Amino acid sequence: MAAQAPLAADTPPSPWPTVARVVVLLAVIISVLLTAFAWPSVRSSVHDVPIAVAGPAAAVEQVSTALDQRLPEGFETTEVADTAAAERLIRDREVYGAIDVSSGTPQVIMASAASTAVAQTLQRLATALSQAQAQGTNAAVAVRDLVALPADDPRGAGGLALAAILQYWLGSLNGAYWGNSGAIALTIAATSLSILGLESLLGYVGFGLGAIAMMLVGNPLSGTSTAPEMLPGWSGLLGQLLPPGAGGQLLRSTAFFDGRGATHSVIVLVTWLVFGVVLCLASGLRARRAATVASGLLRTPESPVSTTFATPTN
Repeated sequence: MAAQAPLAADTPPSPWPTVARVVVLLAVIISVLLTAFAWPSVRSSVHDVPIAVAGPAAAVEQVSTALDQRLPEGFETTEVADTAAAERLIRDREVYGAIDVSSGTPQVIMASAASTAVAQTLQRLATALSQAQAQGTNAAVAVRDLVALPADDPRGAGGLALAAILQYWLGSLNGAYWGNSGAIALTIAATSLSILGLESLLGYVGFGLGAIAMMLVGNPLSGTSTAPEMLPGWSGLLGQLLPPGAGGQLLRSTAFFDGRGATHSVIVLVTWLVFGVVLCLASGLRARRAATVASGLLRTPESPVSTTFATPTN
């Protein structure tokens, strides 16, 4: 009788391929995150930022020419007649600031609550104008912050969080508490219901798509820390069509501008909110239809019982 060869011991698989895959995956994820959040900041610049120029036509044309020479395509200027008109545009959130030459001596009017980045740009512009004025006989250019950030948060570092903490503890917000709370609640509802609707309809794929849209795209392109106009190319416009960007602009409007300029943001957020609700309803209808079909397949039809009567034979 031939002796059987001993069975070879099973050798455990090497863990190194798994480790290598995990390392590569983490590297890809980190690279995507860094690119998503760093690209807008690195590429941010002043281009097509709306400002007003107030004064006589000749002076306004001279200022506009000087702006084009200093920052080509940096500003989109709106010509107004006087200081009051320029201030009205700023308060209505149609422009970020103004250069006022209506009184003869130029002054720069800014709104740091609208954007600290644009306000700093206008501040540097005022410094350059002052240096140019120093060579002549005119006085230095005055700078006035028409809509300033709170003194407790001069850099506007509050962001989107609980309105009570921001307004009453950190002092990051002005305006009516209920208006700010409503802006934050609408932003959270639009974001969460959109992700929930995608997840309920598409599962984990939908959850991933929602997270990517809101976190990896929406947050970096929101323009909350700078201004949408300062983001590269079309990214600023795209960011305002997503809940993070629309919510940031809405909160600025309710906190510092008495709700002015909030219409676009409200429309965007309500659209996302309705979108999420529709997806949730569609998912519920699909689940109900699937349950109905499944119950119909499990129900066995009753077959009729046939009775045969034998014919008696004699």
